[in-house]
Amino acid sequence: MDIHELKSDIIKRYKARSTKNRPFIIAIDGLGGAGKSTIANELAEELQSICAIELIHIDYLIVERSKRYDTGFDEWYEYYYLQWDIEFIKKNILLPLHNNNLQLVLPFYNQSADMVSNRKIILDSNSILIIEGVFLLRHEWRNFYDYRLFIDIPRQVREERVLQRDVYIGDSEARLSKYERRYWPAEDYYLEKEKPLAVADIICDFLK
Repeated sequence: MDIHELKSDIIKRYKARSTKNRPFIIAIDGLGGAGKSTIANELAEELQSICAIELIHIDYLIVERSKRYDTGFDEWYEYYYLQWDIEFIKKNILLPLHNNNLQLVLPFYNQSADMVSNRKIILDSNSILIIEGVFLLRHEWRNFYDYRLFIDIPRQVREERVLQRDVYIGDSEARLSKYERRYWPAEDYYLEKEKPLAVADIICDFLK
């Protein structure tokens, strides 16, 4: 399925939706290096001709560094369970949307200042809300989505991408070490615990 086929499938489901008092919520999940942000941006552009589009990157909603580093837990645990306030996102974003609350206050993280500041967004009931990021199909959140997309890219390709991409971590040895300690064990845990491919509505491979 390419981006145009995906667009057609989403439009079909959007038009057939039973609930029209709130946005149609799309989750774009996938592990590190799968290309989630790229696909989310392309899809948002493709769907603009249909209705208003709001795109939220889950990485914008992470918590302050002190809450997710040097906590005494294993690094993979910090990444999976502490990187985001799981219950806050459920109770203050996803649940209000299902109660037809179209005004949301999102806790956006400023990386340079290591601070969270609230930002209000106002949604249209006929809009599409795209949420993009890793671990979106965890059991705490997955039932709130109307359309669950999982981007499934071969592990070797994903690993090569992130190790080349994430130069902010340090040199190649530092990048590999951090992924082996923190990110990849959390991803393996997610696949085993939540089985996101089994609960996704659509599984795509967007390799060119």
